[in-house]
Amino acid sequence: MSKPVTIRVPDELHTQLQARAAAEGTTVTALITEAARNAVRDPRLEGAAEVFRAFIANNAPAFDAAFPDDGSDRPSDRPDPSRRVA
Repeated sequence: MSKPVTIRVPDELHTQLQARAAAEGTTVTALITEAARNAVRDPRLEGAAEVFRAFIANNAPAFDAAFPDDGSDRPSDRPDPSRRVA
């Protein structure tokens, strides 16, 4: 469920918001909602997914040894579909 929030902005800013919304094919409300989400986002999480992926990639042999039944999801370990065995 969403809650209405009323804000007052200068005329020039409102004009800029309308122009940007039109250029992006969205609404002023959507732009402001995204800005509000960005304002409360935890900056400590920025880049966390990339750090985690790098950690997994750098430690893949240890993960493979610890979880041998899971199989590998690394592209280098998958069969090349262009190389068919006759």
